[in-house]
Amino acid sequence: MQKGKINVQTEDIFPIIKKFLYSDHEIFLRELISNAVDATQKLKTLASMGKVKDELGDLTIEVIADKKAKTLTIRDKGVGMTADEIDKYINQIAFSGAEEFVKKFKNKSEAEQNAIIGHFGLGFYSAFMVSDNVEIISKTYKKGGATKAVHWQCDGSPDFTIEDSDKKERGTDIILHISDDEKEFLEESKILELLTKYSKFLPIPIQFGKEKNQEKVEGEKDKDGNDVYKEVETDRIINNSDPLWKKSPTDLKDEDYSNFYRELYPMNFEEPLFHIHLNVDYPFNLTGVLYFPKLKKNLEVQKDKIQLYSNQVFVTDSVEGIVPEFLTLLHGVLDSPDIPLNVSRSYLQSDRNVKKISNHIAKKVADKLEDIFKNNREEFEKKWDDIKVFIIYGMISDEKFYERATKFALFKNTDGKYFTFDEYKKHVEAAQKDKDKKIVYLYATELDEQYSYIQAAKDRAYDVLEMDGVLDNHFINALEQKLTDVQFKRVDADTIEKLIDKDEKLPSKLDEKQQEAIKPVIEKNINKTKFSVVFESLSETEAPIMITQSEFMRRMKDMEKLGGGGMMGMGALPETYNLVVNSNNPLITDILEDKDENSQQEKVKQMYDLALLAQSLLKGKDLSDFIKRSFGLIK
Repeated sequence: MQKGKINVQTEDIFPIIKKFLYSDHEIFLRELISNAVDATQKLKTLASMGKVKDELGDLTIEVIADKKAKTLTIRDKGVGMTADEIDKYINQIAFSGAEEFVKKFKNKSEAEQNAIIGHFGLGFYSAFMVSDNVEIISKTYKKGGATKAVHWQCDGSPDFTIEDSDKKERGTDIILHISDDEKEFLEESKILELLTKYSKFLPIPIQFGKEKNQEKVEGEKDKDGNDVYKEVETDRIINNSDPLWKKSPTDLKDEDYSNFYRELYPMNFEEPLFHIHLNVDYPFNLTGVLYFPKLKKNLEVQKDKIQLYSNQVFVTDSVEGIVPEFLTLLHGVLDSPDIPLNVSRSYLQSDRNVKKISNHIAKKVADKLEDIFKNNREEFEKKWDDIKVFIIYGMISDEKFYERATKFALFKNTDGKYFTFDEYKKHVEAAQKDKDKKIVYLYATELDEQYSYIQAAKDRAYDVLEMDGVLDNHFINALEQKLTDVQFKRVDADTIEKLIDKDEKLPSKLDEKQQEAIKPVIEKNINKTKFSVVFESLSETEAPIMITQSEFMRRMKDMEKLGGGGMMGMGALPETYNLVVNSNNPLITDILEDKDENSQQEKVKQMYDLALLAQSLLKGKDLSDFIKRSFGLIK
């Protein structure tokens, strides 16, 4: 038996590893299985080069939990190590087995090197985060006198022992003696959870425990002539070692992408709208499949669905800051060996390769959307309502994406017709220019509640956009900064004559003196702190009284809601509205001429409540009183 000290610069290396190197203890299993995969990949590479003479046999990596012995074993059948290699790769932390391997075979291509780079370095020491004692039992693939199996052991201090072992099979066992305060890592459910999370798509099969399956009994039928099945226990293989994103898109059908989506999200029962298959090898390596889900109103629910991998090893599903913000609404998988595995998210966000990858993905997404729009506009329009939030999010938050998206982003009007930005401008610019030569885009946010306002606009042959999405308020503000000579006005922000002011006013049937006479009668029945009475000379068929909230005030209130309260320390803005009195409606003239004060008040109150009702502002006791009064009038 040989004893020695690990070649470290400080006696406190293990506490540092335990406390600072890895923020999350569960990472140890990912690291050790990654090592096992690397050792197996190295063996396969050596065999392909003719440097391994034996049959490779079954290369499945096994994970074995023994609660009684309090051990967790990771067993591979890869290259294995000699005593000298253990001393070099395990005891001398400064050296990396993977780096040594790449140097030795530096004539290999970069892609092949990336496939075989291992983590024989600090990754192994993550084992001490959960263990009191760690053993390595290893037998090298090499032949010759100095290639006996070896047994290394360390108790979490720099002291170790190394001796011969009677291990017969090629490969390495890492045996962790799990410490008492980490014994959750001996529970089958916990190990299964971690393996599924980190090892789901590793390129070498990972086996843990057994599972029961139904197996057809050949040659046997039941009395009804049906096949007979029996229950059999088989090894449980955790991973899909040949995931869809590693395959060529030309070899795949739509059904394959649908099946893979269900594999990624077994609890998501809605089919995605479409997908993008990424396959880039220059100027960086990137593969992956991204899916466009049907987006709901709650954006937060949609996030954290992209899984980020490095050489099929899971890195994170929290990709904000790593991919553009709007892309976090997509689902799917991204895999790149250029993404470092053992670094913090903040490091990833500032990594140059990650930024390049991020920009490339945004470009590919725009390419895909533009391609669908150009080749099948009808299909694109059918999906617009489901992908609109995603595209708008991108246009608001990413300048380059905005420039690309103007080619396929759509406006939808209240008749359900779709227009590109250029098409819509041509559609309305002749009819909807105001006296200042600005094109007015009318829009509605609540089609049912704003029906009468929409109809008033249509009666004048104006077009109204449907802008009822969760991001549409922000989008309108952004578009007004981008589109020249265009302003957006909500269809109920004022009378239609004021919204598109053409200096063509109807004469008023009430002169100023008459308006001043009726104004106090109306003000007596309204909340004067909330409503300002204004007179407009509208068509006789227009409502006698209507309520509007100016575009400016409504947008200020929307900003206030977004900010979560008062603006700039001034307190919450008051709710203010205009009470528009149509001086040409016969009912207004009737109130003016009515000499019975009670009759006047009753008519004003009824018309005022109807105007409130049209804006969903009549509630509680006022609504109840209105209903009683209405029944009284019918009687």
